[in-house]
Amino acid sequence: MKSEKAILPSWYSDQDLMQMSSENPELRFERNADGTLETMPPTGGISGNREAKGIAYLLTWVESQDLGEVFSSSTGFRLPNSAVKSPDAAFVAKGRLPSGWDQQEDQFINLAPDFVIEIRSKNDSLEKLKAKMAEYIANGVRLGWLIDRQNQQAFVYRIDNSITQYPATAILSGEDVVPGFTLPLKRLL
Repeated sequence: MKSEKAILPSWYSDQDLMQMSSENPELRFERNADGTLETMPPTGGISGNREAKGIAYLLTWVESQDLGEVFSSSTGFRLPNSAVKSPDAAFVAKGRLPSGWDQQEDQFINLAPDFVIEIRSKNDSLEKLKAKMAEYIANGVRLGWLIDRQNQQAFVYRIDNSITQYPATAILSGEDVVPGFTLPLKRLL
């Protein structure tokens, strides 16, 4: 998704951010750690389809193995650095979610997911997405897949700060974060 950065006149609270989102359902908002706001307009059909597939494959595996919970790009996660981010798909391992998380409809989840997937759409900057992935890892995400459709590749980010680039023919793995989960990269390209 193409993102636009706007400097906030003052810090927006979680409630302000939630209200802006509900008043502008055609947009997604993320708050950066520095207080800037990122707006992401809707994606085209291919990007939306690949995002849905990523969520579906991940959800099917996680539920079949009773590993935890899967979230869509509509979910905001408040990271330790105070940023609120919404990955295209996210997984949180069983037992890590705060008590009562499922009773708080209008609140962001106050933790970093264990695993995230970001899928680059036509207008996304690869460098911005790489920076976002690095921010996820720096804030406790243990594994992240950055799917680069334009260049037919993926970058896998790990908690040890290693990054591995894979070609379109690769089979990606959830490693020890989402045990047993594998996916041919071609399905998300």
